[in-house]
Amino acid sequence: MNTFIAGTYKQQLKYKSFLPSKINRDFDFDDKELSLLLEKASVSLGQMDAFSVLVPSIELFIEMHILKEAALSSKIEGTQTTLEDAAKPEEIIAPEQKDDWAEVQNYTRALNFAIERLETFPISMRLIKETHAILLSGVRGSKKYPGEIRISQNWIGGASLQDAAFIPPHPDDLPDLLSDLELFWHNGKLQIPLLFKIAIFHYQIETIHPFCDGNGRIGRLMIPLMLISQKILSKPSLYISDFFEKNRASYYEGLAMVKNSNNLSDWIKFFLSGIIATADIGVETLKNIVLYKKGIDEKLLSMGAKAKSANILLSEMFKTPIISVKRAADILKCSYGRAARLIEELTKRGITERIDDKVRNKYFKLSGYLDLFK
Repeated sequence: MNTFIAGTYKQQLKYKSFLPSKINRDFDFDDKELSLLLEKASVSLGQMDAFSVLVPSIELFIEMHILKEAALSSKIEGTQTTLEDAAKPEEIIAPEQKDDWAEVQNYTRALNFAIERLETFPISMRLIKETHAILLSGVRGSKKYPGEIRISQNWIGGASLQDAAFIPPHPDDLPDLLSDLELFWHNGKLQIPLLFKIAIFHYQIETIHPFCDGNGRIGRLMIPLMLISQKILSKPSLYISDFFEKNRASYYEGLAMVKNSNNLSDWIKFFLSGIIATADIGVETLKNIVLYKKGIDEKLLSMGAKAKSANILLSEMFKTPIISVKRAADILKCSYGRAARLIEELTKRGITERIDDKVRNKYFKLSGYLDLFK
C-alpha cells in the first residue's frame, strides 16, 4: 500500500486530465485496523444474509430494500424524492416531482435487470453498459448517450474545464482503463479480500467516470451487484447508499483523498465502516419486519372470511406499499366496492392509512411498514 500511486495528471490541449494508475495488480495490506474492520464487516454481512434467508417470504420484502437503495443513491445526486414518494404510483406524483421520481424508478429497474442478468452473464463492462442504458432511459441524462462509453471529456464541479474541481481521464485513455478494471475484477490470482476488491473497484470506476452522466449511480449500483455475484449476499438487502448519503461529504472526500494523496487505505476503511453500519441496520430492519408481519397476522385473525383476501392484498403491498382502491380491486379480482370495504376494515385495525382526499380513486399506504425503512 505504501507504494501505491493513484495516478498522474496528463496535459491535454488547455487542461490537465487525471490518468488513474491501472489496478490489475496485487496490493499488500498490513494495516491492523483494516484487518479488524474487514473481519467485522464480513461477520456483519454474514449475519444479515443469514437472517434474510430465515425471514419467511423474504421475496415480499426485497423490493423495498431495492427501492430504498434507489432513492438514497439518487438523493446523493440531488433528487428530492423521499422513500414514500418513490413508493407512490406515477399518477399521484406532482408534476414538479416526476423527473426525480422517474430517476428512482429507473434505478430500481436497472438493479433488478442486472440481478436477473447475473444468472447468465458475468459482471463486465457489457453488463455495466446495459444497466446504465436502463438507468438513464427517458429521464434527465437520456440525451447523454445511455449505455455508451463517453467519447468527449467530462468534468466534475465548476462551469467549464478551466474551473473544474476534477477532470477524469481523456476519452482516448478509457479503453485501456476499462479493460484493466474488468481484468482486475476477474483476476482470481490476486490475493485481495473481496470487500477490499469491491472498494477499489468502486473508487476506480468513479475516478474513470466512463459515462457522460450517471457515473455515481452506476458505481453505487455495482456494490450490491458484486456482493450477489460472489454469493456474499443471496438477496439485494444491503442499501449502502444510506451510509454514503448520511456521510456525503466524507464519501466524496474519501474518493478524492485517494487521488490527492494516494491514500487508498483510508478509503477502504470508510467503505468497510459503511458495510458494517449498513449490514447492522439491515439486520434490525429485517427483525422489525418479522415482528411487524407477526403483528399484522394477529390483527387478521379476527377478520374471519375476509382474512384470506386481506393476506393476498397485503402480500402485494409489501412489494408496493402504496396502492389505490382500484388497484386493490384488480389484485383481488373483485368489485371496487368490495375492495374499498376491505381496505376500510384494514384501516380501522390500524394496518393501512389513507394518504389523499380524492373522492373516487382513494390511495392507501402501509405506513408502519414504510416507517421501518426510514
